[in-house]
Amino acid sequence: MPAPRGADNNNGVPPVSELTVLNVGCGYPRRQQLHQHFHGPEWREIRLDIDPAVRPDIVCSITDMDPVASASVDAVWSSHNLEHVYRFEVPTALAEFLRVLKPGGLLLLTVPDLQQVAELVVADRLEEQAYMSPAGPVTPLDMIFGHTPSLARGYPFMAHKTGFTARSLHNLLINAGFVGAKVRRGDAFDLWVVAYKPGGQ
Repeated sequence: MPAPRGADNNNGVPPVSELTVLNVGCGYPRRQQLHQHFHGPEWREIRLDIDPAVRPDIVCSITDMDPVASASVDAVWSSHNLEHVYRFEVPTALAEFLRVLKPGGLLLLTVPDLQQVAELVVADRLEEQAYMSPAGPVTPLDMIFGHTPSLARGYPFMAHKTGFTARSLHNLLINAGFVGAKVRRGDAFDLWVVAYKPGGQ
């Protein structure tokens, strides 16, 4: 994924102020790592998840992040979360991402790419391994409906309730009020988004 704008503008000088990234749907710390863009010492992570068992800093849904103050974080990192809410809830979740971001704040987001997944379905490979994840093999069926072994172990939050193509996701971002939105296909049947809240310098 190309580095978002402003990713390297310190010219080797230690950052003066701390930046905050809200890791939504953070999961277990070792399973859901932050994107490398946020690995620098200038970034402070706040972990948010609906599942208290993963011991997040904040327990709540991405459709109602009331515990997070408006315009309080510099970035939102969302890895494979939007597909876990119903389609009618997606605009609400994106509105929450926009609300908590400071003006000019960064949204970095990834979700499954249903267009790529559909190609495997058409090829009658619904239950064949598409790639290996930290949670184990992932099939097209898993990418559409949620990771089957995780669901079988009693994790209902892993169910998928909607899906996206590059165009549908871009339209949702624009309608939510984000600017500079760019969506590209990844190499693991996923879509990657870089977008910004209006108002930055």
